[in-house]
Amino acid sequence: MATNENLPPNVIKQLAKELKNLDQSPPEGIKVAVNDDDFSTIFADIDAGTPYENGIFHMKLLLSRDFPHSPPKGFFLTKIFHPNIATNGEICVNTLKKDWNPSLGLRHVLIVVRCLLIEPFPESALNEQAGKLLLEDYDEYARHARLYTGIHAKPKPKFKSRAISESTTALNVGPTNTSVLSNEIKAAPPGTALPLPSSLAPATTATRGNDQEQTLPTETIVNVSATIVSSAAASQKKEGGQAKIQPDKKKIDARKRSLKRL
Repeated sequence: MATNENLPPNVIKQLAKELKNLDQSPPEGIKVAVNDDDFSTIFADIDAGTPYENGIFHMKLLLSRDFPHSPPKGFFLTKIFHPNIATNGEICVNTLKKDWNPSLGLRHVLIVVRCLLIEPFPESALNEQAGKLLLEDYDEYARHARLYTGIHAKPKPKFKSRAISESTTALNVGPTNTSVLSNEIKAAPPGTALPLPSSLAPATTATRGNDQEQTLPTETIVNVSATIVSSAAASQKKEGGQAKIQPDKKKIDARKRSLKRL
């Protein structure tokens, strides 16, 4: 039971029943929150349709000691561009003023406030600019309302699951690319320098030698490539020399056979 001393016990008891009912069966587009030790301030999050769609608006109702004989005062805590809501967040609606009835409960009040977002009353505007635009140029009024909603009423973003894996995928260094690179390494002959993957940093690449995969600096790769080219050239030169020596040996053998005949 609440320990708040600003409200009479019978009012606290009635509010406790209403809040329990709101919690078990919340109205569409409305979520209510309250401090168990202070029923005099009721908080609510409201979402509505165009032009306030995709926005969450925080508001509060302040109850006096003689509630429900006097209406609560309503305030929006989220900035909103609306004819019936002042720049300080005060809400102007007949239900909270001349049309108030002690039999009305919190559910009715909250539903009326949400309906006010959907269907404003520019004739009793607290925000004159919003009221004038609504009457003269609805498209411009809606543009202002959407702008305020996008800036002030956006729900707080939540962290997505597997955010790290998504980031690595965006950088093209995910498991798929790793497996492709691994397959290229396995298919390459020993000692072959592999092309630098465009998705990786330019300072590293992979080679395979002696059945072991390694990550080498670019300078080492250049040196290895130069060594491979030099070795290939030397090998070709050696093979060319051997090919040349073999014909000379045949000529010598032929001369020896001719001398023996003599």
